[in-house]
Amino acid sequence: MDVSRALFAAGAFAACLAVAAGAFGAHALEARLAPERLATWELAARYQLFHALALLAFAWAAAEWPRFPAALAGGLLLAGLVIFCGTLYALALGAPRWLGAVTPVGGVLLLVAWLTAAAGALRA
Repeated sequence: MDVSRALFAAGAFAACLAVAAGAFGAHALEARLAPERLATWELAARYQLFHALALLAFAWAAAEWPRFPAALAGGLLLAGLVIFCGTLYALALGAPRWLGAVTPVGGVLLLVAWLTAAAGALRA
């Protein structure tokens, strides 16, 4: 499987999970979580959906621009998405607070992914 198809599949799967997480938060967790925890859950679902769409865009870029560093940018984006959103989901559900120290690692990976994509687009 080429990189563009892998990124598209990952983006589509991540988007599906984001929609499911958003619906789960709105319907199953709304009455069970404190408002600040529900807001954390919603933030995670929102970031997941936006970055799932970004994976679809990276897949397009990989197909259109042969020199675009799709594997690197997409891998960084996917890792950042899992770490950032995953820790936020866990914190919303009551995971230990120290896990919040891991969340910025995911955010940095997302930033580096975007910078890698920008540099790659300029070189492609």
